Amino acid sequence: MFVDKVKIKISGGKGGDGHVSFLRAKYVPAGGPDGGDGGKGGDIIFRVDENMATLLDFRYKRNYAAQAGENGSKRNCSGKAAPDVIIDVPRGTIIREAESGQIMADLTENGEERILIKGGKGGKGNQHFATSRRQAPRYAERGRDSKSYEVILELKTLADVGIIGLPNVGKSTLLSMVTNANPKIANYHFTTLSPNLGVLRSRHGEDIVLADIPGLVEGASRGVGLGHDFLRHVERTKVLIHVVDASGLENDPLVAIEQINQELADYSEKLATRPQVIAANKMDIPEAQENLQQIIDAFEPKGVNVFAISAAGNQGLDDLMAAAHKLVKESPEDITFDEDFVEFKEEEARNAPFTVTLVDEGYYLVEGIGVEKMVGYTDVGTEKGNAFFQRYLKERGIIAELENCGIQEGDTVRIYDMEFEYFK
Repeated sequence: MFVDKVKIKISGGKGGDGHVSFLRAKYVPAGGPDGGDGGKGGDIIFRVDENMATLLDFRYKRNYAAQAGENGSKRNCSGKAAPDVIIDVPRGTIIREAESGQIMADLTENGEERILIKGGKGGKGNQHFATSRRQAPRYAERGRDSKSYEVILELKTLADVGIIGLPNVGKSTLLSMVTNANPKIANYHFTTLSPNLGVLRSRHGEDIVLADIPGLVEGASRGVGLGHDFLRHVERTKVLIHVVDASGLENDPLVAIEQINQELADYSEKLATRPQVIAANKMDIPEAQENLQQIIDAFEPKGVNVFAISAAGNQGLDDLMAAAHKLVKESPEDITFDEDFVEFKEEEARNAPFTVTLVDEGYYLVEGIGVEKMVGYTDVGTEKGNAFFQRYLKERGIIAELENCGIQEGDTVRIYDMEFEYFK
């Protein structure tokens, strides 16, 4: 079964909690705090596996969650970091955030890895919170939470050349004659139900990859039949070989070519401008000779070369492949993002929620993703940075919340790695 679109849920691992403990040893009368740090939660990593061809595995497993890091323990022992979760996908997989449809990753190279969700940081043990004024802190950080997303995986076949055309015009036969592929071939419509790939061991230069795209029909750009499922795989090809039944026994060749080209244009303006050559197939049938000149007269003035071939009879294929190879060499590097690409952007951290906790008499803790990020990129040691941070605390309502919790002048406020005394 060829599966090229699935929805799954991915969750990063929570960081382990820091530990609260105090050293008690016979000959160490003032041991002090010795709580260890929590371990980091596991990441969610996507990796391209060249041996995968479909997304079928994801039909049977839809949830991927990394483990939490271990909690810290006494004697300054840190918790163990959780293992990462590596999810293998085929080359050409796009990962979209399901709710917004925005692209989180586009994986196009064999062996490529992308960390999609980072595991939460481990919390610090109470050993880090000892000061000259507070020598026995009974507080440790909780591990940071990670993120969770529903994502859509889309597989878009990566090939140098896409072979397109109406059903039953000889696309699979052409692929089998010029490459090592063994597609199913029969004399009825929709023999091909999924893209077939083959490698052309070209004497014209580097090898190129060809994809036999299942037959398109009128209305495919509007989703008729399996239109969108088929057209998705045309998007990544650099060059198109448009195969047409030149005999005209089932369809008028000129009408058939225009029909498919219109579907490409309706689906994507970029597809309409993709370099293309026309393969007038089944030239071993007498009626094909009469139609060939009409095809040449209609399309060669537009700069589209027409090649007379018989895929089944292995005639004219060398010239066709040489032309396709030349166009591939002249085309840009791999086509990555589709034209409606919108890069995924996380929620603005500035407006993320925060918490204020009284953890000890006169000692307050402020936590939250937005606050943590603000501390991370603000240099509070400078006058300008300190003024900006003070303004942020006031505008976000953190100062007001501290006052609601009963903070007094001279009390200590801790925001992750920074401590300061509160004064009005």
